Amino acid sequence: MGADTHGLFVQKNLDICPLVFLFWGRLSLIKIGRIADICYKTLNIGGFPIKLESPTVSVIIPTYNRSQLVTEAVDSVLSQSYTDFELLVVDDGSTDDSTTRLAQYGDRLCLYHQENRGASAARNTGFRHAQGRYISFLDSDDLWLKNKLQAQMDLVGRDPGVKVCYTEEIWIRQGVRVNPKKKHRKYSGWILDKMLPLCIVSLSSVLIAREVFDRVGLFDESLPACEDYDLWLRIGPYYQIALLDQPLIIKRGGHSDQLSRKYWGLDRYRIKAILRLLAQKDLNEHIRKRAITTLQEKCRIVAAGFQKRGKRELAQQFLEIASHYSRWS
Repeated sequence: MGADTHGLFVQKNLDICPLVFLFWGRLSLIKIGRIADICYKTLNIGGFPIKLESPTVSVIIPTYNRSQLVTEAVDSVLSQSYTDFELLVVDDGSTDDSTTRLAQYGDRLCLYHQENRGASAARNTGFRHAQGRYISFLDSDDLWLKNKLQAQMDLVGRDPGVKVCYTEEIWIRQGVRVNPKKKHRKYSGWILDKMLPLCIVSLSSVLIAREVFDRVGLFDESLPACEDYDLWLRIGPYYQIALLDQPLIIKRGGHSDQLSRKYWGLDRYRIKAILRLLAQKDLNEHIRKRAITTLQEKCRIVAAGFQKRGKRELAQQFLEIASHYSRWS
């Protein structure tokens, strides 16, 4: 074939997925991540998109300075019995040896780097690169059991109307298995009212249809914590959330860099999420009343915390929010 001939050559094998094409006399080599034995990519050649086959699921892992934990998380994804997925890892500005460790996986994952902007920004970066019809997230300190994705894909296969599903969890705290409390009980269906007191849906356990994000948006990057709680309050009014009543993930806690340890008064961020929910004009009246009650409770808790710390002006601000909604409670 001459240098002036347009051509496209795709070579597939289990180890590497190079795409070599000759275009307008230029020879280019693009290395694409491998999922089983399929190349996943959308190419734009001279303004003409050429779409190769896309994965069904995109798995996104955000990480920051957790080189040991994140490799264990990656291994748990690559060990899945369900294989029609792509794995995207977003390094949120790590300063440890995460890059070196993750580079060893080669084309078994797609690795992206960004300046340190937080977990929400890292997940959003992953989503913008994702090709799958379904999106799953895994925190870099958590693990999946081998049949996690398969069980969820079986569920949506049986009921295509399911757009969001999650699973039960195994909890490990500082290496010891612990049992969740009653307040952490999980529910299935229209569960927005159940999600108001606290976040009962673990982000590491979910499978979400891409179209859900098209409707409710991505993660709020202004929230340093509770961004998952905020997402569920945006999803809850529009979608049922199906529960797979079997533990398919391992949540590992107790380490020093967890956000629950880093930030005091997490209810401050939940209050912001509830206020956003209450701004919806078409909100169900039952949900509105429950949201106002929850908002007032959290405002009083946060106000008491600020009072204890001698920050009376901030405490008063939250008490005024609670008072403002008293007429609707």
